[in-house]
Amino acid sequence: MNLILLFDDDFIDAQRVRLGGRRAAYVQAVHRAAVGDRLRVGRLNGRVGTGVVTALGENELLMEEIVLDRDPPPPAPATLLLALPRPKGLRRVVQGVAAMGLKRIVLINSWRVEKSFWASPALAAAALREQLLLGLEQGADTVLPTVDLRPRFKPFVEDEAPALIEGSRALLAHPPATLACPHAVPGAVTLAIGPEGGFIPYEVELLCAHGFEAVSLGSRPLRVEHAVPALLGRILG
Repeated sequence: MNLILLFDDDFIDAQRVRLGGRRAAYVQAVHRAAVGDRLRVGRLNGRVGTGVVTALGENELLMEEIVLDRDPPPPAPATLLLALPRPKGLRRVVQGVAAMGLKRIVLINSWRVEKSFWASPALAAAALREQLLLGLEQGADTVLPTVDLRPRFKPFVEDEAPALIEGSRALLAHPPATLACPHAVPGAVTLAIGPEGGFIPYEVELLCAHGFEAVSLGSRPLRVEHAVPALLGRILG
């Protein structure tokens, strides 16, 4: 936790907060905070700053002198279109993408995505929010990303993707592609990443027909949770 996120209902008044649950336990057990320590904080969807620990109790922490005087880091200029991975991998990816500063994730279907994944509790709004918040804490950010679910591949690509990629360079991660994934792409990027095994040829053709360029990191197949940070790290430079 590189930033303690503060929510509206944490505030006693403008400069005092009371934390409980996971955040209070983490600050005491991992940060080993003591009374008088000044910690880095940020208000959800707001500014960042510091606060001073004034009291510690079992599963509770009080802070005063809350000063929020800086903007959060600028968002990464990228949108991720991701074929829905298995639930365990989804949690890691969502958390990691939030830490990297992306503000929109669109989870899409693919022929190789198991139908049961769409019924997973990991897709519940509360479960996704939990992973996004953990990512924000890691990335010292406050602005909550959005996660959209699009379980119908063809209608999404044909009806929504053209508007979504407008004004950005649309890249499709496809290992057999002959074009190498570009490095430090200027401007906005929309990145599409398929499931384990990649998009099938029909899906690749449809995406490319609607504005995507197929690019590759090389011939070695990567798991989705490894491919996402590798591609974003290269594209964002």
